[in-house]
Amino acid sequence: MHFKTVAIIGRYQDSGLDAPLRRIAGMLTEAGRSVLIEHDTAHNTGITEFPVASYEDIARQADLAIVMGGDGTMLSAARVLAGSGIPMVGINHGRLGFITDIPVHNATDALKHVLLGNFNFEDRFLLEGRVVRNGETLFSGVALNDVVLNRAGRGGMIEVRVEYDDQFMYSQRADGLIISTPTGSTAYALSASGPIVHPALNAILLVPVAPQTLSNRPIVLPDTGTLSLTISTLSRVESGASVHFDMQTWSDCQAGDRIEVRRAQHAVRLVHPVGYSFFSTLRRKLHWNRMPQPSDEIE
Repeated sequence: MHFKTVAIIGRYQDSGLDAPLRRIAGMLTEAGRSVLIEHDTAHNTGITEFPVASYEDIARQADLAIVMGGDGTMLSAARVLAGSGIPMVGINHGRLGFITDIPVHNATDALKHVLLGNFNFEDRFLLEGRVVRNGETLFSGVALNDVVLNRAGRGGMIEVRVEYDDQFMYSQRADGLIISTPTGSTAYALSASGPIVHPALNAILLVPVAPQTLSNRPIVLPDTGTLSLTISTLSRVESGASVHFDMQTWSDCQAGDRIEVRRAQHAVRLVHPVGYSFFSTLRRKLHWNRMPQPSDEIE
């Protein structure tokens, strides 16, 4: 039997999420699986008829985690569960959803195929990083999508010295810099004109946000090295700068602080039903091959 114990994690802030979660839980029970409901999901949706589990319980007991929500819900769950090696499958109850790739209206049928063994695994690596000041680590975190250094508030641009494995790359004046995994290439990096990188590639993206010099372009680097971003003492950082590890934020960066980022030791294992295609997801989400509509014309 594939996946004897299945945990369900939901974006409990969504209204009406209890109904599709109950349908999935009921289907799993009928299929002979044990069901765990993540604690906050159960508390906020009122789904208490199944055993309630913390993330620690899920890491110890579950064979599969079903995550329903948007990509943000998957990012949060992935950071916590990556070290456990538990496979995760994403049900899209949000808007775009590149990681949560199964539409909610197809969830039950897709999961039935997964339980029958009609699935493939895909590993996505994470980034790990830290903020260092005078040799002391002030903050550390992991990210499945990206690590972002940006200016705080409405202050001037920040100036950053960028090194890769202690080799000087350039000094950059910009609103910020994005260090992204291939998974994150369809997130913030994409909106900053970064390239889409296939998730099977072992690479790290470095994408400037509104650089002062237009010749500063995104660059794709090997995932074997360490990127170091040092906020220059010449920067106009009176308003400060922030570092974001996905949705975790350190907002007290100062001139001289160094942000070190490398590939993390652990990876996230995603489960896709047979027939999943990364290119199909891109076509659907980015409207590739969509024929122009009369409403698209600009008067």
